Amino acid sequence: MPDSKNIDLVSFYVNAATRENTVRSYRTAIEHYERHWGGLLPATPTAIAQYLSHYADKLTSSTLAHRLAVLAKWHHEYGFPDPTKAPLVKKVMKGIRATHTYQTKQARPLQLEELKIIIQWLEESIKESKDYRKGLRLIRNKAILLLGFWRAFRADELTNIDVEYVTVIPNKGMSLYFPTTKGDRDNKGVTYKVPALQKLCPVTAYQDWVTAAELSKGPLFVGIDRWGHFNHKSMTSNTIINIVRECASGAGLLHPDAFSSHSLRRGFASWADSNGWSLKELMEYVGWKDPKTAMRYIESSHITQQRFIELHH
Repeated sequence: MPDSKNIDLVSFYVNAATRENTVRSYRTAIEHYERHWGGLLPATPTAIAQYLSHYADKLTSSTLAHRLAVLAKWHHEYGFPDPTKAPLVKKVMKGIRATHTYQTKQARPLQLEELKIIIQWLEESIKESKDYRKGLRLIRNKAILLLGFWRAFRADELTNIDVEYVTVIPNKGMSLYFPTTKGDRDNKGVTYKVPALQKLCPVTAYQDWVTAAELSKGPLFVGIDRWGHFNHKSMTSNTIINIVRECASGAGLLHPDAFSSHSLRRGFASWADSNGWSLKELMEYVGWKDPKTAMRYIESSHITQQRFIELHH
């Protein structure tokens, strides 16, 4: 017979299946409609149409579509009629897509030569630094860049690394275990291998950072305030992006603001492609399932249709 304890367990596992990022995205969309726009829930088709029209030239159509999906979900959850399915809303959305076309912005890839320049600047700055707090930040930033590049990680993946899930194999490399990842819908966990290198070594950079910061558990990359205190909560993706840009600027690279959360991944993909990696090899290493996704990250101009269809032979 079912009892309250079993019901509580069911609720627990249902909630566990809802990813934190999904919850945050849902909350952000609702807050945007209610607080920033000043809309009322439950909403009317007219109100939704006015909301879309107001942000038509400020947000991309994909973002607006996501906001509509969240608003539809809210109305379904609370048993209200879904205003987003009204003909008026559909016509407004169609008009927005036809009128406001956006070209997808590609993140500037951090090329290997640029990475070398930044790491050289960081190493020199670490040696010259007399401020313990600044030195810690520099050591951390070096580990972020090298690990992010050689594992082709996005910013959100870097922020989800926990020290207790990292295993170092001396003179060989290390492994990173993620209990959950974006593409791991069954929550089986994913392990990534990281090689030890003679130059620009991510393993050495990791060890230097963990030793300097005296970390044994919790998030690998943490914030450091002006007094040298750690914020032991995971850093945000925006913080990682800012670090990449600050390092690029400090090293004298042009247009550092063009880097984004995908710059390390795009840089590695470009490097791998220029060194003759097959599309299949690159997809397996990064963890891509769709060849089209991989192709968007590759910078080289010599990509041909043959490279795209090689997976099917």
